Amino acid sequence: MASHNLGFLSLAILMIAGSLVFGDLRVSAQCGTSFQAVYSQCSQYVLGPGPGAPPSQACCDVIRPLDIPCFCSFVSQAVERLVSMEKLVNVARYCGLTIQPRMRCGSYTVPPA
Repeated sequence: MASHNLGFLSLAILMIAGSLVFGDLRVSAQCGTSFQAVYSQCSQYVLGPGPGAPPSQACCDVIRPLDIPCFCSFVSQAVERLVSMEKLVNVARYCGLTIQPRMRCGSYTVPPA
């Protein structure tokens, strides 16, 4: 029963991620990378609650060209249900991006570093 529920949860996450990716393809052209690229390389570092972990080099490679204010302007409630904005900001900072305090990323307000 537990594996059935885990399989359903995984399928639901993939469906949400797919709708986010294909619904927001404009992010790729405008912001330097896509939700799909961030999700595929960084999902284990930005999904759900709990403590964050230092991201991989592959994740940083996807995050570095990202225009964070642009990317954050496309963050919807559906994205926020899947991705922890706090973890995303921490990953971006770990990868060397400067993120201004008090910037909005969806409904999340970035705290001081």
